[in-house]
This record gives sequence, structure tokens and C-alpha cells, in this order.
Amino acid sequence: MHIVHIPATSANLGPGFDCLGLALDIWNHIRIEVSASFEPGLQFNASGEGTGLLNGSTDNLLTRSFLHLFEICGQKAPAAVKIFTENGIPLSSGLGSSAAAIVGGLAAANALLENPITETELLKVATALEGHPDNVAPALMGGLVASVCRGPEIIARRFDLPPLTLVIVKPEVDLPTKVARSVLPESVSRADAVFNIGRAVLVTEALRTGDLSLLAQVMEDKIHQPYRLKHIPGGEAAYLAAKSYGAAALSGAGPSIMAFVEASDAEKVKGLMMAAFGEAGVGCRAFVTHPSEKGVWTE
Repeated sequence: MHIVHIPATSANLGPGFDCLGLALDIWNHIRIEVSASFEPGLQFNASGEGTGLLNGSTDNLLTRSFLHLFEICGQKAPAAVKIFTENGIPLSSGLGSSAAAIVGGLAAANALLENPITETELLKVATALEGHPDNVAPALMGGLVASVCRGPEIIARRFDLPPLTLVIVKPEVDLPTKVARSVLPESVSRADAVFNIGRAVLVTEALRTGDLSLLAQVMEDKIHQPYRLKHIPGGEAAYLAAKSYGAAALSGAGPSIMAFVEASDAEKVKGLMMAAFGEAGVGCRAFVTHPSEKGVWTE
């Protein structure tokens, strides 16, 4: 039996569009059991987040990724295997649930095969399945990760972070990543590109050093957030409420909104953000959490 732990992730982080990602202390846990006494085939069961959507079928991102690694390695998958997942990461939230499923499935298969695939190769495989590395990289590596594609290669660098407090509010709004990408412009001005490039560098430095004052000044974006926030009822008000106490950003493509705040302000900021959504008639739930130094790990 192997148990795999995979963190939630938040990508973009304001100006770091498709390049920056952060592992969070919110987790999915996968248990893999193989036995000749089981019924032949793959059995799958989920608990926690997304149970209603995931149960009833063995065809999902996790199981597809699991089987894909056996194919890559030229090995047959176990004749009889049970996969149990306990999900703490909400689906369709901007918190990397799909990346967690992909990385978890790959890591589980790699563990059963006694780890023939290196982290670098796992990142390439995960990126190919996900389409981009900004979530799968921190899910694998933990911490803050900057990643770019260079031809077939993925260049990724991890940064350790000091203790930080995050407030994340997820509104009950349906904003699939495909839709969130469709609202973006085909091109951006040179001025907007320069605006983001400089701030992405400073966001990285602010997070690396724990400088919340700097982070609040530079965690702005002109490439994706203004377009996406318009499609989240109450989103702009919640974003401004968070920003009044520190640095705020969409988490990934949304609809969750995150704030980096002093620990003593966390509950107050959470209440203000939830109230903003409430005034728009939108239900929501909130997490007070921290970055995770760990990426995926197996026991």
C-alpha cells in the first residue's frame, strides 16, 4: 500500500500569469492498494470534495494519469488495484485540483514502479497532461515555483518562503478554466506587458523575503485579472476588500480570491471578503491557510 499526499496550488499570483505558482497547505490524499485477492481491474472511490462528480466512474484525471505513467514506462498496470482519494481541494476553484489529480496519479504509479521517473521527468509528463506547468510544478516541488516552457523542456526554479498567512475565499460561482481563458484578449499592449514583467519579479522577491508591504504594492496585474473579475459576481468588491488589508489576487483563473495578510488580520479580512460576496447574493466559503514547503510526497 502507498499513500500519496498532494498540495493545493495557486497560480499566477497577480502579475505572474502562467509562470508563478505556490503550493498551499490544503491537501488531497490518495491510497493505492494492490492485491491478487481483489476483483480484476481498477476500482476508484473518492471522499471529500467533488465526491458526487467523481464517484461512479473509473475514468478521471487521476486514474488516467496513473495508467499513463505505466504506458510511458512500458509496464503493465496492476491487474487488480484499488484507488481511494480523500480530497480537501475544492474542484473548479482556482486551487489546482486538476494539477493535484495529475500529479497524484503520476506519483502513485511511480511509487508502485519503485520510482523510475525523476522529478524533472515527472514535471514534463505532468505539464503535457495539464497543458502548462504553473500548477503542476509547485504541486510536485512545493514552495514558490517560477516555471517556463523552453521547447520540450520545462525550466523551473523553487523558492523557499518564510511563514505567511493566506485568506482564500471561494464563491459558489461556476467559472471553468476554459471559460476564464476565453474572456482574455488575444494580445496586450507593450505598456501592460512591461507593467506585469516588473511586478512579477518583485512579487517573487516579496514572497521569498516575506515582505508584505512590498507585496501589497506590486501584486497588481493588467493581463488577466481585470477581465476575469468582471465575470465573478461580487468578485471586484471582494478583491478590493482584501486589497485594503494587504496583497490580493485571483487564485489561478478564479473564482477564488486570495489575500496575503498579517496573521492577526486574517479573520477580519475573511469576514470582509465573504460579506462582499454576500452583498452580491453569492454564497462562499473561506480557508485561512499557509504556503506549503512540501510538494507531493509518498509514504
